Amino acid sequence: MAGWIDPAQFLLFALTASNCEKAKIMAKPRVALLGAILESNRFAPPAERSDFTSLTWLVGEELMDEARSATPKLATEFAAFVGAMDAMGHWTPVPCMLAASHPAGPVRAAVIQEIIAVCQTRLRAAEPVDAVYICNHGAMVAEHDHDPDGLMMARIREIVGPEVPVIATLDLHANISQRMVDACDLIVGYRTNPHVDQIERGEEAAFSLRRILSSRTRPKIAHIKLPLVPASVTLLTAEHPYGALIDYGQRRQAEYRSEILNVSIFGNFLFSDTPDNGLSIVVTARADVQAADALALELANMAWAWRADFVRTLTSLDNAVAISLEQGRKPVIFSEAGDNPGGGGSGRTTQLLAALYNAGTPNCLYGSFCDPALARAAHDVGVGNRFRAHFNRSRDRSAAGAQWDAPFEADAEVLALHDGNVVGEKGMTAGRRMALGPAAALRIGGITVVVISDRTQTADPVFFHMFGLDIAAAHTVVVKSRGHFRAGFSGWFAPDAVYEVDTPGLTSPIHDRWPFAHLPRPNYPMDDETDWTAPPPA
Repeated sequence: MAGWIDPAQFLLFALTASNCEKAKIMAKPRVALLGAILESNRFAPPAERSDFTSLTWLVGEELMDEARSATPKLATEFAAFVGAMDAMGHWTPVPCMLAASHPAGPVRAAVIQEIIAVCQTRLRAAEPVDAVYICNHGAMVAEHDHDPDGLMMARIREIVGPEVPVIATLDLHANISQRMVDACDLIVGYRTNPHVDQIERGEEAAFSLRRILSSRTRPKIAHIKLPLVPASVTLLTAEHPYGALIDYGQRRQAEYRSEILNVSIFGNFLFSDTPDNGLSIVVTARADVQAADALALELANMAWAWRADFVRTLTSLDNAVAISLEQGRKPVIFSEAGDNPGGGGSGRTTQLLAALYNAGTPNCLYGSFCDPALARAAHDVGVGNRFRAHFNRSRDRSAAGAQWDAPFEADAEVLALHDGNVVGEKGMTAGRRMALGPAAALRIGGITVVVISDRTQTADPVFFHMFGLDIAAAHTVVVKSRGHFRAGFSGWFAPDAVYEVDTPGLTSPIHDRWPFAHLPRPNYPMDDETDWTAPPPA
């Protein structure tokens, strides 16, 4: 990992630092820990308090207990930050609050205000602190604010003052605002999509914090936002252009040696629909702001030159059905791109499922349909019995989602039941506890459908394995996931066996299907003639 520092080096520095006060802070810093994690889809139903309390709502010492558990249920990077700080020697954690929801719509004003207020109250009560670690997603929208992530960071900065280092980890789909940049000394973004580097980024944040605390100078951040608003399907980091851009940034960081602390390239989250959308280059220098500016500009020019490559053609629904019926081909996996719960989708659109069923698709695994009522019905019927399965009896609450929120019925056999309590096996959720709620495997025709109660994208093979289903034996696998399934299912499906299907839903990546009201305009690819001129040197 570029920029990795042996923890022992930090401890040695702490013991030999010429500045005694710095050494004291370095040896046992008091670090406040807090965060609010939500990726907001402007068109999805609002995020309620219950959306957070059902996933992560941890305050005070219960936050530390969960972070240090063998299989943490909370954000992986948060647990990794705590683990790295523990490994590097004595420190005093000051746990405030961590709240997290599955992707949803704009958070209710009262909910984010409560979260921020709890963090502020606990932080004030614990002062003074030597540093603050913020674990957010970075693409949250509130009913009353386009940028509640930035609002939260600014409120924390107001409390601790200008001299206390504030560092944050963010998802690479974050919509970076200048308010975020101004409030932080270091912003560490994921480098992988599918997201499989949260541990490394949490550790990097901890190592970097130790470096910052030991330094006589404060980091300098350069930020350039482009009028480039790509959909998430074009932001895979194993491919050009986004992966090539991130890889180049890491190589250039290494060439700057220790002067550049971090290079993060944020692709944005299209469906947030905010004035801060757009691909952002964020470069943090140890002290030389000109070095940060120069590298940020170099990367921005490269990204803009590749802008046409941030467009992807999807597989039509009709073609997907035809592929599912082909005999003699190798097994394939379909991504139901329009209904990704990991981007705010309901997880229960039925168009692709109905089309495959009506066509008689054989030997197909389909996961996962989020329908608590259907899961309960299957549990009531019992394994080995048949019943009339009503898929999506509960209609979508959002105005946008209601237009394609169709029900579907089929005779079903209950193959297996599960309580939904699992630990991830592979990919972004490996080693993480998940509570999927009552779950069932139903056979309808030649399709085995996994039904769950918690709205979660199928990015991990455990969704099938918990029922004893053999992924390798399936001719066609369908997942309600945009891209994270690629890491979880890579052992079965190479990139050329993956098809992103153009299905309806709250995460359809086709720009002109959405009534965007807040995206900066003009932008590419929505406006073909969009121009961008590099900013002059500072």
